[in-house]
Order: sequence, then C-alpha cells, then structure tokens
Amino acid sequence: MASLSAAISHSPHILSPKSLPHHAKPKKICQSQCRALPLPRRSPICRMSFVSRWESRGTSNTHIFTSVRDVLLDESAEKVQLPKGDTWSVHKFGGTCVGSSERIKNVADIIVNDDSERKLVVVSAMSKVTDMMYDLIDKAQSRDESYISALDAVLEKHKSTALDLLDGDDLASFLSRLHHDISNLKAMLRAIYIAGHTTESFVDFVVGHGELWSAQMLSSVVRKNGVDCNWMDTREVLIVNPTSTDQVDPDYVESDKRLEKWYSQNPSKIIIATGFIASTLQNIPTTLKRDGSDFSAAIMGALFRAGQVTIWTDVDGVYSADPRKVSEAVILRTLSYQEAWEMSYFGANVLHPRTIIPVMQYSIPIIIRNIFNLSAPGTKICHPLFNDKEGAPNVESLVKGFATIDNLALVNVEGTGMAGVPGTAHAIFGAVKDVGANVIMISQASSEHSVCFAVPEKEVKAVAEALKSRFRQALDAGRLSQVAVIPNCSILAAVGQKMASTPGVSATLFNALAKANINVRAIAQGCSEYNITVVVKREDCIKALRAVHSRFYLSRTTIAMGIIGPGLIGSTLLEQLSDQAAVLKEEFNIDLRVMGITGSRTMLLSDVGIELSRWRELQKEKGEVADLEKFTQHVHGNHFIPNTVLVDCTADSVVASHYYDWLRKGIHVITPNKKANSGPLDQYLKLRALQRQSYTHYFYEATVGAGLPIISTLRGLLETGDKILRIEGIFSGTLSYIFNNFIGKRAFSEVVAEAKQAGYTEPDPRDDLSGTDVARKVIILARESGLKLELSDIPVQNLVPEPLRASASAEEFLQQLPQYDQDMTNNRQVAEDAGEVLRYVGVVDVVNQKGLVKLQRYKKDHPFAQLSGSDNIIAFTTTRYKSQPLIVRGPGAGAEVTAGGIFSDVLRLASYLGAPS
Repeated sequence: MASLSAAISHSPHILSPKSLPHHAKPKKICQSQCRALPLPRRSPICRMSFVSRWESRGTSNTHIFTSVRDVLLDESAEKVQLPKGDTWSVHKFGGTCVGSSERIKNVADIIVNDDSERKLVVVSAMSKVTDMMYDLIDKAQSRDESYISALDAVLEKHKSTALDLLDGDDLASFLSRLHHDISNLKAMLRAIYIAGHTTESFVDFVVGHGELWSAQMLSSVVRKNGVDCNWMDTREVLIVNPTSTDQVDPDYVESDKRLEKWYSQNPSKIIIATGFIASTLQNIPTTLKRDGSDFSAAIMGALFRAGQVTIWTDVDGVYSADPRKVSEAVILRTLSYQEAWEMSYFGANVLHPRTIIPVMQYSIPIIIRNIFNLSAPGTKICHPLFNDKEGAPNVESLVKGFATIDNLALVNVEGTGMAGVPGTAHAIFGAVKDVGANVIMISQASSEHSVCFAVPEKEVKAVAEALKSRFRQALDAGRLSQVAVIPNCSILAAVGQKMASTPGVSATLFNALAKANINVRAIAQGCSEYNITVVVKREDCIKALRAVHSRFYLSRTTIAMGIIGPGLIGSTLLEQLSDQAAVLKEEFNIDLRVMGITGSRTMLLSDVGIELSRWRELQKEKGEVADLEKFTQHVHGNHFIPNTVLVDCTADSVVASHYYDWLRKGIHVITPNKKANSGPLDQYLKLRALQRQSYTHYFYEATVGAGLPIISTLRGLLETGDKILRIEGIFSGTLSYIFNNFIGKRAFSEVVAEAKQAGYTEPDPRDDLSGTDVARKVIILARESGLKLELSDIPVQNLVPEPLRASASAEEFLQQLPQYDQDMTNNRQVAEDAGEVLRYVGVVDVVNQKGLVKLQRYKKDHPFAQLSGSDNIIAFTTTRYKSQPLIVRGPGAGAEVTAGGIFSDVLRLASYLGAPS
C-alpha cells in the first residue's frame, strides 16, 4: 500500500504556504512557534495541523499550512473587551434550517428581526452536506474514482446556492474561496485515494468544510440586509481535548482566552459561527462528534454567559412521547435540565445530554423552537421554578415525558453465593467492561441474590460468554446458579422532576401497564427521583408507551374495537358508536376505534379505524373472507393502541368458546351472547377465575336484561354484603309482549304472529316459546348469586305444543299453531276467573339452591301484572329488601336497548381503563 506521506509528495503543494495567493499569506509567522505535532511517524502529513487565517474577512481565502499558533498583532492596536452577559442571545440553526437558499434567507430574517442587543449564531452545514463529505472520504480511501464527481456535486450545491443568495463582490469573494477550498480538497482526496487510507485528523478537516461555507454565505446574506456582522471559524476559538470514549471535552479556560483575542480583532454585535468543528490545544482540526452543532451552541452560550440559547429545528418543541408512536403526544412548555437530560439519554429526540452541561452551570435556558412554525412558543429547558402558592403539582408537572430504547437484552446473574460477598458487582461489570459493552440499566434485589442489567442486543452474546468465563468456577460449584439472557427487550422510561417522591405516581404507572396487560421484566428507579425505568417485551413496547402516556396525560383513552356479528344488534351498535364518536372524543377523552367488523362470511379490517358512517359501503368494496383468528390478530395486534375489546353480538356458541383465550391474551370481551355464561359449569368457572386474577375485563350486562342494569344491580347488592334470597322476573321481552296482549278474546296464535310481525321474536318464534332463552338468563343469575347449577338443572315449561316442536320451518309452525289455541285459552280463563293474569317467569331460589322457568298466575295488583308492551321486570328479594323486593323494570327487548346496554359496557370499560368519569 502506498503511504499517505508518499501520496502527498505527489500532490500539488496542498500544505505549502508558497502555494497560497499572495493576498492570502499571513502577515507574520512567528517561526519559534512552529512545532511538529506528536502524531504517527508513518504519515508526515499527520504531524501537520490546519488552521484557517484570513488577511481580510471580506476577501481572503481559507488555507491549510503548518501549525502556527499566533498571528502577531499590531502592538498599538486598541484591544476591544468582550462584553459578556445576558445581552447576548445564542441561536443555533441545524442543517435542515439552512438546507436551501430560501431557508438561508429565512434564517437571516430571523436573525435580523431578533431584538436581542447582541447575537451569536451557530450554524450547521447545509442538510446532507456532512454526509456527502464523509462519503467523499469513504470513496477516496476505497479507491473509488467517483469521489471526483461526488466532490463536484458538493461544489455545485454550494455554488448554485450562492448564486441565488449573493451578488457583486460578496458573490465573487465567496466563489473564489469555494473554488480554492474545493481545489485543496481535491488534492487531499487524491492523496487519500493513492494511499488507500486516511487519518482521523484528515477526516475531521474534510467534513468540517460544510459549516465554513454555510457560515460565510449566511453572514453575507445578513450584511446584504443592511446589518453588520462577522463570521467566526470556531476552530480558532473553541479548544477541546479528545477523550478515550470517542468524545471531546471543552477546554473552557483556553477557549475563553482565544475568544477574547478573536473578539478584540473582530468586534461585532452579530457573529455567525461555525458549529460542529473545533481544534485541539495543538491546533489540529477536530469535530465535536455526534450532535456537535448543538454542543457548539451550548459551549458558546457558556463562554458568552448568554441570556439564552435557542435551538432551531423542524419540530414545535419537545414532545411528551415520540409522536410517531403516540399520536396524542403533546408539546411540553417547560423541562428542567435534569428532565431533558434523562429524556435524551433514553432516546427522546431532544438534545444530547452533554449539550445541557455547559449552559446548566450558568443557568442559561435553552429554547427548542420550530423554524417552520414561528408562532409555536417551543419548549424551554431551565432550572425548575417552584411556586408554593400554586399548591400541589398536577400530573403533567410530575411526569413530563416518556421515552423508549429498543433492541436490548437483559442479563441476569443469579445465585445464593452472591449474597454478602464483596466485589461480586465489581467482577460482573468488570467483565462487561472488558468486552466493551454498554450497560443501559441495572437492577438488583436487596437480597443480593441476583443482579440483572440491560445491554444492547448486539453485545449480549459477548457479555454472556465473558461472564460465564469469569464465573466458571462459581457456576461449577453451584455458588452461582445461572447467567441467563432474556432477549427481545425494550426499556420504557417515565421522566419527571421529583415525581418519585409524590405518592401514587409509581402506582399509576404500574396500574396503567397492568391494565394494558403488559408484563414488567425489570424495574430501576434512581434516588435522584427523575425517572422510573421498566423493561418490557419488545413487542409490548409501543403498547406500553401508549398506555402510560394515555393514563398520565388524560389523552383520549383509545380502545381498539372489533365487532363480531353486524346483524340487527351489531349494526345498531355501530350506528350508536358513529353518532357518539365525536362527543366521546371531545367531552370525555374517549377514542373508540373500530378496527374490524366481521360476520360469518365477510370481514372488514382497518389499520386506523373504520369510518362508521360508511361501514356497509366499505364492507362491499374492501371486504374479505371472514377468518376469526386473523380478525382477532388484526384488532389486537395494533401496538399503537394499548387496549383491545372484542364485542360479540352473536348468539353463537363457537364464538363464545374463544372468550377464555381472548381474555388470557389481554383482550377485553363485551357481549350480549348468553352461551358462555350459561354453558358448561366448569368452563364458566374457569372463565370467571381468569377474569378475577387479571386486569382484563369481561362485561355481559346485556345477556340478561338488554339495556337494564340487572347484572350490575345484583353485583352491587352482593359486593355491599347483602344476601340474595330470591330473584324472580319476566326476563323475556318477547314473552312479556305476548302475555301482555293475550287478553280478551284474542287467540294465542294471533298474538304470536303479531309479535313476530313486529320484530319482537326470533326468526323462529319457537326459540322464544321454548323457554330456553329465559332458562339461560336464570342460570346466569343463579351462578352470579353463587349457585353452581347446570342448564339441565333448570326445569322449563315449554310453551311450544309437543307435536309442533319438530315442525320443518317457522312458517309451518305458525300455520299449525291455531290448532292448539284452546289449551292456552283455557289457562287464561282459569286465571281471569281468579282475578289473575298469566306471566311467563324465571325464578332463582337461592335459599333452596334451585331455579325454574314456568307460566305462572299473578294477582292483578302484583307488579308483574302491571307491565305493558315488551317490558321486563325483575324483583330481588334480599335480607335488606325482604318485605318489599327491589324492582328493576324497563324495556327488555329490541335492538336499540340491547345495543345501548352493550354501549354502556364499552363506556364502563373505558372508565376502568382511565377515562375521566
């Protein structure tokens, strides 16, 4: 391989001051101060450093030559003192802000219109330019000749921008400097191409040119607006010391000296400074690494003791969570330095933690603002302001934001031999350090039985092997039981000033996670009280983030809904949801999103929520073959929504058989379907046991009384310590209508036909007249009351004449029913003769632990005799309501009231999940 030094010897004078134009040479060079730098001997060029000097800021070019620390000043020149203090305002504009000529003009307008007395503006390279410069280096050292055309693209980008912005002497001067820089870069890249390798100093020097060019153009545009300003190459002022962790530490003492000297030569009320770039104490060009321009602005703010530092970007401020993951994320008006620090560490796109350090020392606030939305006030980062008069802080002031880190693994070192043994933690993390892994989080139980910590997943294999090697003897002896790796993890951090010292904050966090069915694998909370960190499964991360954000910010409680069975009841529910959606969002912070609708043949799925006013039309256009498993996965698999509910509007036992699996997966279930709760007792008990031990909800109010509060009334009585003695009621709206109208001389068959015509009966009226539906309601109430009965234990009086039970169709049944009217007419006559009426009732006899369904006679002054239409009535006889039963009465049939009962359960679920009540 050709050496870089040899390559340079064939490159045209790129380091010789003799090659510079006469007007650009230094006035004097103090030869005694020229020193070779202690860099690798194999590359003589590496012993050179690069310092920019200008004969005149208006006309001279930037050059590269041997290290010269000082340009001797005219002894007689009057020294101008740098006025430090809050008269200075620092602005930082990133690459997006100066990405085009129009945007540079916009930045200049902001600078000119800022009413601060003095302004320092830190500017990045134009967007993508730094990447282009790194690409030049990569191409050159890979001996890819396309570096030449890539460099031409860099030249053209800046040339075309300058032609749009500048004219006259300013344009000529800039283009002259630009062409000279490009010529030097071309020669340097040629040397790298020949050698096939480069050095860090060369890379830093090359990539820093973008900032030089954008600063020069911006300063010219500001002057063009009639305002005097100077531009600063911060390599002359900002001095840093490289560290062993590929970072740099500012040398504030030396930087302050050089700033004083620079300002004495270039006094101005507006200074345009280059971001990202700096120099070492030996004047070797370097960069501030990641987020360097923000860091530059913060350092300059500290050196000038500025009143504030404004970071201009393309977002309105710092969000409470990543808005790409949480659409309801809000802009935070204020953050403390520590909160911003914590959020940035945990991956929030705020600032790099080190950006905060320089300004924090002098209590200089940082403002994050959007250059594309000047009306937005942005986010202010400063010391927290405490005002005792404001009373207790609200939730928003306690938990400011949430951030996540993905692609992590947990390492758990466990064993009884760890307890009380000094140096165990040192040995563990010493082994981790030896493989160069980064520990993100540590958690240790007070028993010292185990230590677990999170590392990037790409590093976990090396960490595990190092630990097993380090503790081989302890593992073999059984003093350590295991070194376990739990892959596919993510960290969720809740950040807020003093939140951990406020009772209830941690409880609220973990309650929100539990209600979203999120399992927490590890927890860490520092005594600094700025964050609570939890480790969750990677696939649960967004769901967890959405759940906790929703809980703390009272953002719309969002529930993903799947509607099964869009028949009469299901379609009515969809209409009610459509009518109330806007009101629920605006007034109650509840966002119900129907993500899927499925029937027995066709299903409609959506990733963002179905437009309910058009669901029938959309089902025809985009419907697909129904698949209940795929439907469930789609509705539940949307991790942007923390809560899922499936609403079963069918009467299908096959659908009901899925409830247990759905609840086990964390899917809430709401249904009017009686099949699950009146099915085999063992399955019912298994379902209720699962419901009680989890935070997943199973609501079925509409199974007994449609929209009437029967189940909730029964539960309220039991939960408050009352004892149920008897439940008796007319549970069928259909049979209520039939017997309320079976009066006078009317035939029973005539009333049944009328009920079917009015839509009160099932398609086959025998389903109502058989009494099975009432028996199912009786068994549900019996089981709710604590009785362990099977459906077969309930004697039922079937009102369908035995010869007609095997009729081929409903039509045939209705045609033949008049033949059997006389029996029912006789029953009515007997009742009337006794001053009574006929009512079809269900009874739960808790005292005798039995239930029954039968046609019974009641006196005309009995509450059951006072019904009209299709009303239901249920009487609860308890130890408290013994002499006068508790009565619940109202409409018990019809799609509207049944759908209303289901809707009520949906809103109850939202309340349980955190919606304001």
